[in-house]
Amino acid sequence: MRPSNLAVRMRIAATAAALGATLLAGVAAHAAEATTACLELLLTRNYLPPDFDQEVFDALWTTWPEPLRSRAEGATPEQRRRLAMERYGLDPHPDDPSRSLQYVRGADGSWTMSCLACHQGQVAGRVIPGLPNSNYALETLTEEVRLVKVKQRKPFGHMDMGSLLLPLGTTNGTTNAVIFGVALMRHRDAELNIIQRPPRFDLVHHDMDAPAWWHYRRRTGIYADGFAPKGHRMLMQFLLVKENGPERFAEWEDEFGRIEQWIESLEPPRWPWAIDAALAERGREVFANHCASCHGTYGPDGNYPERMVALDEIGTDRVRFDSLTLKERGDLNESWFGNHGRDIASLRNREPPTGYVAPPLDGVWATAPYFHNGSVPTLWHVLHPDERPSAWQRTRSGYDQAKVGLEIKTAAAPPAKLPSAERRTWFDTSKPGKSAAGHDFPDALDEAEKAAVLEYLKSL
Repeated sequence: MRPSNLAVRMRIAATAAALGATLLAGVAAHAAEATTACLELLLTRNYLPPDFDQEVFDALWTTWPEPLRSRAEGATPEQRRRLAMERYGLDPHPDDPSRSLQYVRGADGSWTMSCLACHQGQVAGRVIPGLPNSNYALETLTEEVRLVKVKQRKPFGHMDMGSLLLPLGTTNGTTNAVIFGVALMRHRDAELNIIQRPPRFDLVHHDMDAPAWWHYRRRTGIYADGFAPKGHRMLMQFLLVKENGPERFAEWEDEFGRIEQWIESLEPPRWPWAIDAALAERGREVFANHCASCHGTYGPDGNYPERMVALDEIGTDRVRFDSLTLKERGDLNESWFGNHGRDIASLRNREPPTGYVAPPLDGVWATAPYFHNGSVPTLWHVLHPDERPSAWQRTRSGYDQAKVGLEIKTAAAPPAKLPSAERRTWFDTSKPGKSAAGHDFPDALDEAEKAAVLEYLKSL
């Protein structure tokens, strides 16, 4: 039997990799060392004020509901810390399990959030650099930190105070990131000098699912609607706390230039299980005819069009789109973060957004949940619009290989009268900004074609 094109390509790629490994070993070692140094900045540098200290973290279990609190009470300190990391969606540092990959722990015991809080996660128990942290329970963590600080008579930090005005995320794994940016920019001029203004109370709060960082290098614009040009300055937007003035941003600019290089070096993870090569090859052909015009092509000659899809065409939840005005988009791009408007020239979509940019799909198997708001738990559900659950709850690290995505249980609605922390473990698509509707293009495919496309997506 003649081997499929996909199988041939896989063999060629493996042979090329083997031949090139010896020739590039020295270069790769140097690049790996530089990459490690860039990542180390995010793991060790405090770009924000501390959120809490070790004493607070070690007492968080005292706020937990039963029976979890009794379980923690009978555990060792190390076991309690592991339970805390599981509850809040944090991943232990491989060199020191008492530390989290998402927070910088100082010599004084302080814990400071880093960019990795949202952009370092795990799938099927495997930690992957640049993978969105779809377990992050920021709102729950902040609520319980605040309770412990009251007991320990410690002052509130910026997250403790800010969360009293802004919701941090109504479902674990999502955050109100867009509105964080709007609120922070309100108190700055274009040069990032602090301006005293009253807070806004008309903001449209909504949850967002963080993007995979390995997609960064394929795009010219960032965010769901692609309105902002990418660049190391734009990556610094969420450092706009009052403690960080313009001089801090100038001081850290070179470091974020190196961090951006690390982000651009990230590779998508490979599907770790078996793939039906013949079925995937059929899926490649279906994908090319029905999906590639928006999501691009893959392989050595792949091309990503970064296509803007109008809202009335894509049909997905529009709250994210409507939450930003043209002025708010423009103010960010005309500020220091956008190099005072000069970076706009790099955007492929230079006109005002009309919808959302179809994302690239490299490593898509690992990036569940799907859509900009994280409302769809598996790729099977993406391909079956009428079967998307109205409410679902995931396990921490379970993976559904058949449906390619999160392992979940579903319900018509979340159970009634849940405590707030438990309620945030459910995704409720009936809530504002959380709809799973739209992207019904797969309705044009029959079941055999959908099965083939699903297999092909594993290979990207």
